[in-house]
Amino acid sequence: MSELIKAAWRYRGFTASSIVNEYRSRLARSRFGTAWLVLQPLAQVLIFATILSNVLAARLPGIENKYAYAAYLMSGILCWSLFVEIVQRCLTVFIDNGSLLKKIQFPRIALPMIVIGTASIANLALLVVMMVIFPLLGIFPSQHYLWLPVLMALTIALSTGIGLLLGTLNVFARDVGYVMTVVLQFWFWVTPIVYPVTIVPDAFKATLTFNPVVPLVAGYQNVLVYGLPPPSGLVGVGITSLVLLALALLVFRRASSELVDVL
Repeated sequence: MSELIKAAWRYRGFTASSIVNEYRSRLARSRFGTAWLVLQPLAQVLIFATILSNVLAARLPGIENKYAYAAYLMSGILCWSLFVEIVQRCLTVFIDNGSLLKKIQFPRIALPMIVIGTASIANLALLVVMMVIFPLLGIFPSQHYLWLPVLMALTIALSTGIGLLLGTLNVFARDVGYVMTVVLQFWFWVTPIVYPVTIVPDAFKATLTFNPVVPLVAGYQNVLVYGLPPPSGLVGVGITSLVLLALALLVFRRASSELVDVL
């Protein structure tokens, strides 16, 4: 396990340059440039906020601000977009780079690290935009913003553990990727992102305790919208993330010698 970490550190320059090159290729010949990093999630927020706030008259309990629901949505999607991008891209990162793995000798663990880097930069760009927008909507920062690096680190750890584990298995059984596409769609709607947890029926609230993304989303929403610290469930998320990361690295280490042959 330590060898994987050492290899990733030795090739940190390769990882950093790959992240830069990926963004250059993404934004090549684009007039809006880096704005596209945040326009897509903001468009999704605008759609949900317009439909649910105006058509369904969605309101947040305890907050009179008419823009609070849009901020609530943006906070939840900030967390979810980071989580889902890392999971989805790690699912196919070895398959997508099969030809590269066969031609160039480098630590295979560098590929998930590139995914984490690009996803984190895009998420930070969205966070910066939100921190500019929120005061204009009448929602001001608090000292609890200091929790944001912790929440982001936990989100990255959880999504990397899940993504790396399933991404390794997906090389040997491609059905894993197809199943996870459906699971992630379902996962989004069973996580209180577009609706407050207070409207969840009591019969289903117990199931939320088995969803590790719920405390993370609630943490972002508490910090950014309510001006409160994250919920106590973050300890459980941290333990779950460490277990998944350890399992993912173990499976990856044992399977890495066969990845190229299967690809």
